[in-house]
Amino acid sequence: MKNVKYAKCVKCGKEYEATPNTTTCTCGGILDIVYDYDYIKAHFTRDDLERSQEWSMWRYRPFLPVEADSAPTPLRVGWSPLYRADNLARELGLKTLYIKDDGQNPTASLKDRASAMAVVKAREAGAHTIACSSTGNAASSLAGNAAAAGIPTYIFVPSRAPKGKVAQLRIFGATVISVDGSYEDTFELSKAAIEKWGWYNRNAAINPYLSEGKKTVTLEILEQLHWKVPDFIALSVGDGCTIAGAWKGLKDLYAAGFIDRLPRLISVQAEGCCPLNRAIMTATPWQPMEENTLADSIAVGVPRNADKALQAIEESDGLVVNVTDDEILAAMRLLGRTQGVFGEPAGVTGTAGVKKALERGILDPDATVVSVVTGNGLKDVANGIKAAGEPMLVRPSMDELLKAFDANGIHP
Repeated sequence: MKNVKYAKCVKCGKEYEATPNTTTCTCGGILDIVYDYDYIKAHFTRDDLERSQEWSMWRYRPFLPVEADSAPTPLRVGWSPLYRADNLARELGLKTLYIKDDGQNPTASLKDRASAMAVVKAREAGAHTIACSSTGNAASSLAGNAAAAGIPTYIFVPSRAPKGKVAQLRIFGATVISVDGSYEDTFELSKAAIEKWGWYNRNAAINPYLSEGKKTVTLEILEQLHWKVPDFIALSVGDGCTIAGAWKGLKDLYAAGFIDRLPRLISVQAEGCCPLNRAIMTATPWQPMEENTLADSIAVGVPRNADKALQAIEESDGLVVNVTDDEILAAMRLLGRTQGVFGEPAGVTGTAGVKKALERGILDPDATVVSVVTGNGLKDVANGIKAAGEPMLVRPSMDELLKAFDANGIHP
């Protein structure tokens, strides 16, 4: 890979050759992929993107750690829409707001970006099976992308994973192990199984290439904004891989001269499970927390990408905001009612954080903000109904309809 120099530990700085099987440092630290920006500048420009007809994450191949002859994954991952959300901005009292709807990826979440990268690197490594642990979305994204590539998968999920996500796993043909325990228990069991059978590891805490897939969300955002840098990008945060990847993408663009400044990040966690934000707020090392939130995709009490995530928040002079489950459900309704975007609880947590940051006065109403919706609401229909309520039930009679309208305060 001529565009890649090496992999570097974020803890001790030790450097490694960036092979397909590269995992973690001997000190236990997670690795970062380091690029040759001079090479990228000489071979890739914004004009090249302007001419590109590759409408997926693979349009950014010079910014990705893949071999020149590696085939992309069969499913179309990336190039999700970026909507200017004027209705929601007016309601929030914010000058300019954009919504990046990553729920429109093939398996309906941002994590398709990481899984597509994992499938390509597994092929490069000559692996025949891929495995991971997940609260749900990483699992379904891996199962779908691997199925399209003809690679079998073993998926470990906590037993609380929503049925919509488990259904995806089974439909995609994955071998699914539902673990009667926490996400930490699930991760440890998957780690042991991967070591025993030698499967390719898609776990974010182990595989440094996953953040490289996730970073394409911010590459897209900046290109879709015609390289005009927003003031803030808001993301929901669980294990830390997404916000770390988003920041890595922004730094790559800056280092390669595609943008002239960096935005600030808004890290949004559920109040019932916020170990990373709590660490920033208290200026202390992060500590494990219980996984006490309905936003299952970010219910990670022991974040596996803590170092990169905390570094991203601090380097960007980011804001940290915790939101309650009720505020998350309210954001589901608000985003749907104003913009027609249906996000799952974790998917709208970033937007809930934007609203709360404005209410707390820590976000300038004149700012330009991008909020990333990381997953589609159809993945968790039970909480969708919890947020919106059940429909009116009436008998097939106009009189009954009028009574129901009166009872619900509806006056057409």
